[in-house]
Amino acid sequence: MYLKIKNLNIYYEKHGSKKQTLVILPGWGDNRLTFNYLINYLKDYFTIYIIDYPGFGKSSLPLKDLTIFDYTELIYEFIKILEIKNPILIGHSFGGRIIILLTTLYNLKIKKLLLIDIAGIKSFNLTLFLRTKFYKLLKKFQYLLPFKLRKKYLNYLFQKFASNDYKNLNPTLHKTFRNIVQVDLKKYLSSIKQETLILWGEDDLITPLKDGIKINKLIKNSTLIKIENAKHFPYLEKKYLVSRIIYEYLKKDII
Repeated sequence: MYLKIKNLNIYYEKHGSKKQTLVILPGWGDNRLTFNYLINYLKDYFTIYIIDYPGFGKSSLPLKDLTIFDYTELIYEFIKILEIKNPILIGHSFGGRIIILLTTLYNLKIKKLLLIDIAGIKSFNLTLFLRTKFYKLLKKFQYLLPFKLRKKYLNYLFQKFASNDYKNLNPTLHKTFRNIVQVDLKKYLSSIKQETLILWGEDDLITPLKDGIKINKLIKNSTLIKIENAKHFPYLEKKYLVSRIIYEYLKKDII
């Protein structure tokens, strides 16, 4: 189904028809299909909404560069337009960024939260810092090359240094991606009041476990469960285990 929000065609799906609603917010670059197993596990007990963000899945490309605050406002409008009452929010990675802002910046009644390897905490990474500095230095060498070779040289550096997330993006989303990852949302976490379950892959290299531990400390009413032998996508790597944990956490909300 499509919904028009801020001149964007946003694709979403609705599963189930029970009274308690879940809204699932996927990670960056992912779409609704990555959550099919979990949705099928829970759809007999809840009404579930899941969307494709602008630029991904079946949703249209954004008309301008966006920020994390733009994405959050879009989800807020989505919930208001569809009159979703007192939802439980489930977010993975980038979806967690949206949940952090949605619960702290908007007057929206949200029952509880479930966060899976979420992003939004910026920690100093010496390796990444040095890699970025080296990349910027190498870019300057383009001016020592003949003009016709510069584009080829810059493309080589891009392929060598850019993250897979960045390389796989539609080029129109590059600035949006940079806008998002530069924002540290740590200051908002202590303002979250909802009961929160945090699931984290112990071997996550994208958002390391230390981030999950920090988030657990900052959100007062939260519980952290570590998923063994899982990386950044425990809901895909340990499908049954994670789905069962989520069901057990939510079963008292089944109406």
